[in-house]
Amino acid sequence: MTDFMHWLYAHYIRPQLDASDPTGWETPLSLMETTLDAAQREHYERTREFYAVNAFLLGLRTGCGLNGALTDKAQ
Repeated sequence: MTDFMHWLYAHYIRPQLDASDPTGWETPLSLMETTLDAAQREHYERTREFYAVNAFLLGLRTGCGLNGALTDKAQ
């Protein structure tokens, strides 16, 4: 990942994840925090960063593709 992706995750994506409503996910999230040792927790955080950034980029690409499809139909 680029330095910008690391910055984007730390300053935009991660705060959004932390502020999101965990209703329905309390138990699995709690288990991830309490049952992993320090090394596993580090691997979990890095994996979470990787997938969150790639999901964000997929959303950007999908949005760009949909924009073209929607403007073609509007004409």
